[in-house]
Amino acid sequence: MGKPNIIFYFTDQQRHDTLGCYGQKLDISPNLDALAKEGILFEEAYTAQPVCGPCRALFQTGQYPTAINCFRNAQPLPLHVKTLADYLNEAGYETAYVGKWHLASERKDYSTPPIVDYEIKAIPPERRGGYRGYWRAADLLEFTSHGYGGYVFDENMQKCEFDGYRADCITDFALDFLEQYKGEKPFFMTISHIEPHHQNDRGCYEGPEGSKERFKDFELPGDLAALHGDAREMYPDYLGCCRSLDDNLGRLIEKLKEKGIYKDTIIIYSSDHGSHFRTRNRDEHLCGGDDYKRSCHSACLHVPLVIAGPGFKGGKRVRELVSTAGLPKTILAAAGVDVGHAMAGENLKEIADGNLRNHTDRVFAQISESRVGRCIHTRDWLYSIHAPGLDGNLYPSSDYYEEDFLYDLKNDPFELTNLAKDDKYRDIRAQLAKELQEEMKKAGEKVPVIAPSK
Repeated sequence: MGKPNIIFYFTDQQRHDTLGCYGQKLDISPNLDALAKEGILFEEAYTAQPVCGPCRALFQTGQYPTAINCFRNAQPLPLHVKTLADYLNEAGYETAYVGKWHLASERKDYSTPPIVDYEIKAIPPERRGGYRGYWRAADLLEFTSHGYGGYVFDENMQKCEFDGYRADCITDFALDFLEQYKGEKPFFMTISHIEPHHQNDRGCYEGPEGSKERFKDFELPGDLAALHGDAREMYPDYLGCCRSLDDNLGRLIEKLKEKGIYKDTIIIYSSDHGSHFRTRNRDEHLCGGDDYKRSCHSACLHVPLVIAGPGFKGGKRVRELVSTAGLPKTILAAAGVDVGHAMAGENLKEIADGNLRNHTDRVFAQISESRVGRCIHTRDWLYSIHAPGLDGNLYPSSDYYEEDFLYDLKNDPFELTNLAKDDKYRDIRAQLAKELQEEMKKAGEKVPVIAPSK
């Protein structure tokens, strides 16, 4: 076999615990559950930036969002940065993209008009992050569509309207690519769904019709059951979105088998971040804005990650903590491209194979928009800092931070009791602060002062 085909199937705002292979009791994910039994499931995968645009910037460049001035939404991908697609083009791949892009337009803030405006317009080739082939995308898919109906644009900048449920229609475009694929080159296709993200202009999650009844017997995860957000109202539709994503993953797998290329294709399933359902970012340190993400809590950071296909087989469940910051490097390694230290993160195949020589078993995340924050998640602790008085929409980083959150994950798995001001944990916080400073340095940031919470 030559180089594998690679599909990055990623969702928007999906918690890991929506899926059967992560413990969900309802029948939400039979296709992904089966794929996990074939491939590798990462039990403790965490995003490095729980906001749509910054996380996508990281996925497309392998660079931390602060390093390329994409630390918040409405900041375009820099034109000079070498991207994942650029590397793959050089490696002989056909590159295709379907769905939500969110990396072309620019705003100073959402109270003023766009400075660079492709939000509901066709994205020109130079702003597509190096994708040169099949293209069916909208910069802000939530602005050009709803749960049912909408439009994207093709590689010739022509509008492509669709009817029906959005996740089905976005998958239809991906299937169209596979239908016309000739096999002359290996391909890399990103399928960027917006589900289960809430529909911005309607302020709700839009599952397929009938979701409220179909998933009415849900059990809320422990954090959502304990805290008072809007999950009791929204969760059935949220799960309906997730089931639709799984149904469409099944359609994709069927098409790969029909084309005779399933065994030659790596499928990566993950999400940009989770959802806290308006239960977090209500504290006195909020300095910016939020809806369902933008916090250090596992509700936002803990995401699904399943990789299956050539090199990722055996039904193994990996317990080590990993960051999805390593996905670009992992994808390139699978394509035979070694970027060395040019990208952040780890080659996750090495972790899956048990090569833990350089693995620290902790994950780092940058927090923006709700505050200027940083955090690390270890096996036992979640520790977060914030820059007091700095608006998370305006400032990428700070030289000075104060402690924000500390959770004892063994005794408080749902992160309900903040120990940041408890003197009994002073030494633990000091050690975690040191580890966090190390991670910030590795991310290219200045090592800051970290002071006790005031």
